[in-house]
This record gives sequence, C-alpha cells and structure tokens, in this order.
Amino acid sequence: MIKIIRAKLHGIKITDASLNYRGSITLDPVHCRKAGIYPLEYVDIWNKTNGNRISTYVIYGEEGSNCCILNGAAARTCQPGDEVIISASMYITNPKELYDIKPTVLIFDENNNISEVMQYNVYKNNNHDFNFNILTETDNEE
Repeated sequence: MIKIIRAKLHGIKITDASLNYRGSITLDPVHCRKAGIYPLEYVDIWNKTNGNRISTYVIYGEEGSNCCILNGAAARTCQPGDEVIISASMYITNPKELYDIKPTVLIFDENNNISEVMQYNVYKNNNHDFNFNILTETDNEE
C-alpha cells in the first residue's frame, strides 16, 4: 500500500480555535467540495507558522464563510491567523494507479478566498515511467 495525497488546501488561515468543542476541524463546504474533501474524512494539518502537525476529521461549517476552525485539543496547536496546509490522502496498491489520480490543490489568499486551483499530475514518457508536473486550472481547460 502506498499512501498518496488526494486533495490539498494550501495556505488557508485559521479563523478560530474552539478548545471546548468536541474535536475536529470546521471547514467551509465550498472549499471542501472544490478540493474533494468529505465530511468526517480524516485529514493531516501542517501549521506553516509554528511547525505543528496533527490529524483530525472534517466537519462542514457555514457555506461561503471561508472558515477554518480547529476544535477541541487541536485548538491548542494553532492560533487564529496561522497559515496551514490541509491534506487528504488515500491508499493505492499499484504505482500505475498514479496515472489516473489528479489531486486537486487549492491555494488561498489572505482572506481565505481561493486564489488558484491546481492539479498534481503523474505521467509516463519515453524516458521514465513516473514523471510529475503541476497543472493550473487554465492548463486543464485547454
């Protein structure tokens, strides 16, 4: 089994930290749907501000709110304004499955608006079985 990235929210800012809530991370469902992150799905969270790394599950917050709220014990790892990376993963059994998987990566501005949409792409060419590039939303439309 190979664990790979399936979806990523890159550079989203923590909007609140709610220690007394019963766990999880609350995310704007608009962001989650665009990236392909599901409610109750476990995600890894990497804090770019302080280096903390945690895992927790997703709950959907208010649609269109741009929220990113750490709840419960996870609230101790991040402060409002911290920039984080949120990654959803999956397992594959054969590396050749990578050719068919195009993880969506959302990049965020300072107000948690989506500023860029990208996809990771693994492909084969005459020289190597596994190559990598990043496609932007405009690349995908051509």
